[in-house]
Amino acid sequence: MTNPDLKFYSRNTEDVARDLVGKILVRLYDDGTRRVQRLSGLICETEAYGSKNDPASHAYKGVTNRNSIMFGGVGKAYVYFIYGMHHCVNVTAHSPCSDAGAVLIRSLIPIDGIYTMMRLSNVESKFKITNGPGRLTKALDINRSHNGLNLSDKQSTLQIENGIKPKQIVTTTRVGISKAKQKYWRFLLGND
Repeated sequence: MTNPDLKFYSRNTEDVARDLVGKILVRLYDDGTRRVQRLSGLICETEAYGSKNDPASHAYKGVTNRNSIMFGGVGKAYVYFIYGMHHCVNVTAHSPCSDAGAVLIRSLIPIDGIYTMMRLSNVESKFKITNGPGRLTKALDINRSHNGLNLSDKQSTLQIENGIKPKQIVTTTRVGISKAKQKYWRFLLGND
C-alpha cells in the first residue's frame, strides 16, 4: 500500500476530511514479544476542525501547548486526552493560506488485528471496537506518545495508507460540540 504524501494534507481541511474517508489508519503495535503486529481499519467517519474560522476548533483561540501541533506541518498526528478518560487522534491538515487545522478520525471499520484490538479495548464485539474516537484509540493503543508522528512515513508506528475510493460519502453537521454546530464538516462512508 502507498501512503498519501504531505501534499494531500496541504489543502482545505474540509476537503482532506472528506478524502480521508476510505483511507486506512494503520498502527504497528509491539505487543511486548518483539513481534510487531499490524492493527488497521478503514476510515469511515471524520470531522474537520479549522482555525480562526471555527469556534469549535482547538486552534480557534491561538497556539497553546496542547494544540501547537495543529499550527505546524501537515500530515502529523494530533493526539489529545479528553474527558479525563479518552485519547482522540487527528491528522493536521490545512491549506498553505491557513495557519491551522486538523481532521478528527471518528470511526473505523476494523481490518487487521481484530482480536488484538478486541483485547486492548476490552470489548467482545468486533462491530463496536472502533466505532467512536475514544474506542478506536483504545483498540489501536494510540496515546500522547504518538502526537506529532508523520502519518505519511511508512516507517512510523502510526500511518495512513490509501484504501478505497468510496462510491458515496454522506455529509452532516459535527457531533459532540457546543459551538459552530451548523457547519457540515462531518463525513461518513455511504452505504452504496
